[in-house]
Amino acid sequence: MIFDLPDTTVSQVAKHLVKVREEGGAVALGRVLTLIIATRDEVMEAAIEAANDASREHPMRVIVLTTDESGDPRLDAQIRVGGDAGASEVVVLRAHGDAASNEESLVTGLLLPDAPVVVWWPDHPPHRPSESPLGRIAQRRITDASTLPHDVDRVAALAGASAPGDTDLAWTRLTHWREQLAAVLDQPPYEEVTAVEVTGASDSPSTGLLAAWLRLLLDAPVSWRYADRDEWGEGIKSVRLTRASGDIVLERPEPGIARLTQPGQPAHDLLLPRRSLRECLAEELRRLDADLLYGRVISDGWRLLGPASTHQR
Repeated sequence: MIFDLPDTTVSQVAKHLVKVREEGGAVALGRVLTLIIATRDEVMEAAIEAANDASREHPMRVIVLTTDESGDPRLDAQIRVGGDAGASEVVVLRAHGDAASNEESLVTGLLLPDAPVVVWWPDHPPHRPSESPLGRIAQRRITDASTLPHDVDRVAALAGASAPGDTDLAWTRLTHWREQLAAVLDQPPYEEVTAVEVTGASDSPSTGLLAAWLRLLLDAPVSWRYADRDEWGEGIKSVRLTRASGDIVLERPEPGIARLTQPGQPAHDLLLPRRSLRECLAEELRRLDADLLYGRVISDGWRLLGPASTHQR
């Protein structure tokens, strides 16, 4: 069910939420967190769909906020429950003019009491998420360096602005790559890795983050480069680990499939598709404490890689 509340106030939205629960049987009990999505109209529905899917694992209240400081002051709202909201309840706020000038005041009255707050910027995040009006009230802050604005230096920007509680979906997309590589290194022969090479698409921030993780994990020289667009179009292309007995190579010959080759063993193919937005969001919502490993990778690991200008692009 969808309820439209044009030209309203936050207080009226809160009262209508109570009315919807009382009349429709929807309850806030069992909601484990409040997810605030600070977004734009162009990507709003895709973000809501991902949140609705993730809510089946993490029942929550979703507050979607779009702001436009031009025009007359006005707040339009929409409440979605039932089949239009997955296992959550969704409140969409569209603020205009002076009504859009204070993001924190727009959401404070709608937060679930005594529940953690997570803020997600699907694109165009603030320069320092932890210091933004919404970021200051959140335990976790989620960005996505693979979305707008596209910039090869987005990972460097993350490193310079990172604070405990921050994470980025470019890191979350690496989970299966990290699992596969860790599994290989956990098998004999237990030889030292002496060099690492990582290759990915030119617009893939995950490539740099994987290189930083391997630099931190293995304490070995790591080189990484961006492949030409006609060579590879999206995400990570390959990882090569050099050891005395020979190279371990995990490489995608095509999107969705990875081929693992190791000395003395037959090559075999693995399913390694690009993770969906829903999968990444659901994973990040499983933990509401700071991601300490991400914090080390984005700071220490990235610093150990050296200046970005030393890598091929």
